[in-house]
Order: sequence, then structure tokens, then C-alpha cells
Amino acid sequence: MIGLLQRVTQASVTVDGEIISQIGPGLLVLVGVQKPDTEASAKRLLERLLTYRVFPDDEGKMNRSLADTAGGLLLVPQFTLAADTQKGTRPSFSSAAPPEQGRALFDFLAAEARQAHPTVQTGQFGADMRVALVNDGPVTFWLETA
Repeated sequence: MIGLLQRVTQASVTVDGEIISQIGPGLLVLVGVQKPDTEASAKRLLERLLTYRVFPDDEGKMNRSLADTAGGLLLVPQFTLAADTQKGTRPSFSSAAPPEQGRALFDFLAAEARQAHPTVQTGQFGADMRVALVNDGPVTFWLETA
């Protein structure tokens, strides 16, 4: 499972002209699901998202996690993260999970996140979304679980 996390001061998702989710300071995470991914992959990604130290401490060093700051977590499904871009000029999506598996694992990740963290919002699986964010730093990390 892939998580492209971005530390943000604010982020939102709009579908059909309506804001469906938004957060203040926290993490926006674009989530990609690959064929070999399982619920264990999702749990490991969530653990890393909640504990990865990307927020500054009193000295300005990245020593605080989302769990430490109680910031918002916005999870957005994005199957294009699973693209193979090694050859040519057109991405291949052969490593991406089929839609049913992707939706099930994204929904599982979101449900687990809601049990573990106070502020969790999500994008809409399969929708044409507009994602807006103010990247803080900018701080962006690619996390991948097996």
C-alpha cells in the first residue's frame, strides 16, 4: 500500500462542486492500493501515518507525529500512485489493485483510522475529485508497506 503524505495547514476534497471533506493542520494522504496489498498492509500504513515524525517540536526539528499533534487526517484514494512509469510515455496500471479490492482496502484503512484518531476525513473512492491543499514546509513523503 502506498501513502503519499503531505503536511498541510489545510486541505479539502470537492466532488461535483461540493466540499465533501476538509481538515485544518495535519496530513493529507493520497492512498494507492496495489494487488498484493492486504488488511495487514493497511494497518501498517496507518501505524506509520499516525506515528511518522513530520511536525516540528519547540526547536523546529521534525520530532512530532500526527498522534502527538492531534491534527487532521485526510485520506484520499488515488489509484494512479500504483502506476508503473518505468517504460515509455504512458503509465501502466497493471500493478494497481482492481477497483473492488482497492475500495475494500481503502474503506478498511479509513475505518481503522477513525477508531485510532480523533479527526479523520476521506475523499470519495472512484469519484472525480478536486483536492486542494496548502502544503506546509513543503513537507512530502512517500510511504510504502508490503
